[in-house]
Amino acid sequence: MSDDDISLSEKRVYAGGGDTTTAAVASEVGLARVSISDDIVGEFSLAHRGRTTAVTAADGRFAVGTPEDAFVDTDGGFEATGFGAAAALGYRDGLIASDGGRIARHDGEWRTLSELDAVRSIDGGMVAAESGIHRLDGTHVGLDAAADVSTSGTPLAATADGLYYLANGWMCALEGSFRTVASDGERAHAATADALYERDEAGSWHPVDLPVDGTVVDVAYDGGVYAVTDDGTCLANAGDGWRHRSLGLTGVAGLAVL
Repeated sequence: MSDDDISLSEKRVYAGGGDTTTAAVASEVGLARVSISDDIVGEFSLAHRGRTTAVTAADGRFAVGTPEDAFVDTDGGFEATGFGAAAALGYRDGLIASDGGRIARHDGEWRTLSELDAVRSIDGGMVAAESGIHRLDGTHVGLDAAADVSTSGTPLAATADGLYYLANGWMCALEGSFRTVASDGERAHAATADALYERDEAGSWHPVDLPVDGTVVDVAYDGGVYAVTDDGTCLANAGDGWRHRSLGLTGVAGLAVL
């Protein structure tokens, strides 16, 4: 169901306040801040203009990567951290950033943790890179050609040849070229260029029937499940099916929620 199908009464409920989730969508246009009430995708606006390459959320605020610097959301707007061009962001005892090679932590100043090639994503204490999955200190912990990693609950990895979970070594859950994976420890989703999959309570993976076309770029959780496609469609599912709204963005790179 799209925003055009939202009833007037639902719009009034949304406008009246209540519990809302704030999502941030990184795109080549800028960082969009989106308000979501249950599964109603509501108002959105550009919070930071210019190409954004990554976004993460921690400690009640967003951080965004750009080709110029890594910025942290403050009461007065986005504040530069002095890292330089940031291709991937995460959070582990402080903000973690990578320019695609260097991995560093910000604790008042930037301290280099390791150097890798073609870093794609950071989550918790793990990094997905062309050479596979690594710890923040650069130690290789398996796989090759990793596109994404999730460390909540059982670690999951999206790679060029399959979706893997960490057990007694990395075990293949699904074959295929996976581009993104996300989990909150209980729920988990992963996507190829053509399909989104979700993990059921028994640990099996099944395709999700979405109401829109487009490649799912990222998934996030906060009570409901939220996703964004490469062509700028934001989706929300609070338990009664997916609803969506086009944000009119291009070159979407990531999603985070508070």
